[in-house]
Amino acid sequence: MESLNALLQGMGLMHLGAGQAIMLLVSLLLLWLAIAKKFEPLLLLPIGFGGLLSNIPEAGMALTALESLLAHHDAGQLAVIAAKLNCAPDVHAIKEALALALFYKVAIGSGVAPLVIFMGVGAMTDFGPLLANPRTLLLGAAAQFGIFATVLGALTLNYFGLISFTLPQAAAIGIIGGADGPTAIYLSGKLAPELLGAIAVAAYSYMALVPLIQPPIMRALTSEKERKIRMVQLRTVSKREKILFPVVLLLLVALLLPDAAPLLGMFCFGNLMRESGVVERLSDTVQNGLINIVTIFLGLSVGAKLVADKFLQPQTLGILLLGVIAFGIGTAAGVLMAKLLNLCSKNKINPLIGSAGVSAVPMAARVSNKVGLESDAQNFLLMHAMGPNVAGVIGSAIAAGVMLKYVLAM
Repeated sequence: MESLNALLQGMGLMHLGAGQAIMLLVSLLLLWLAIAKKFEPLLLLPIGFGGLLSNIPEAGMALTALESLLAHHDAGQLAVIAAKLNCAPDVHAIKEALALALFYKVAIGSGVAPLVIFMGVGAMTDFGPLLANPRTLLLGAAAQFGIFATVLGALTLNYFGLISFTLPQAAAIGIIGGADGPTAIYLSGKLAPELLGAIAVAAYSYMALVPLIQPPIMRALTSEKERKIRMVQLRTVSKREKILFPVVLLLLVALLLPDAAPLLGMFCFGNLMRESGVVERLSDTVQNGLINIVTIFLGLSVGAKLVADKFLQPQTLGILLLGVIAFGIGTAAGVLMAKLLNLCSKNKINPLIGSAGVSAVPMAARVSNKVGLESDAQNFLLMHAMGPNVAGVIGSAIAAGVMLKYVLAM
């Protein structure tokens, strides 16, 4: 009878809390969105599965060694802690950190996974549209306004006592407005690891919802005439320009803002491998095998932060709300910047491509093209929109560097 009772007590169902049950449902929802709706499946699928693993009662998949010890309130707990400090002989109650905790430590705790993904994104990026029309760099820069506006929004919520956010947490939340998942994970891992799960889920969910979030804002801020503007054919960009650009970009930015060097450096390195043409084997590996492997571990690591006691907080609701506001502000700022440039430009810019300044590559550019085709079925804006889209990636990396420099210095 005692054995049967011990068996029942050892079942996970006997220890399933309400919070864990909710998070299991949230994880299943993420899996459904990834598989059935194809919402950012490359990240939401491993994140959702990681969330399942991290919320299985008694499994402790996402616990570090110390968290595992503190989660088991046995009589010898204090003695074991003392043993870890070489004050007592008994150390048997301490469990090793399990798989998800180790994945998090290596992939995100060290910051290496977002950097490797940025290198892969760089290897897949063509700077041609940006170099052919440098003005679009301003559209990408304007779209980053959503990041800083959201930081102020988070601090405002804190000021009025609605939801408590520290300055580092507000900065980490703000980066959602850049629509750049790896940057959001990198920055939140540095500034607010306790919010990483909510920030990552918000960032990738809203990236998947770009086709729903952006079009109403784009139509509201532009006239039918503006949406029909046909842009001048892009010039051909030479190979020399494409090779020199990532090197010059890195030197200019990193010398002025060293904190942006890790993200931007990996991005430029990946692009240089692509454009140089002398390391095609390395470029192919980075674009395919390496980035796919790292994406798996990155997703599982983020899932490790979806444990109930960390995710089910009032802050999560604030993050989801601020995230969608950030996307909206970034989209609007890009469109308005395009309209401003048209006031002093002979060659007009279709304002719709301003919305592509958020760095959801290439989805935001496709949305610009789709909305443009609704007004003129022969007006193809995709290649024009890739300019601000790529500029948005650069802008989000620079914004992350600014956040790191000034927040950590305070």
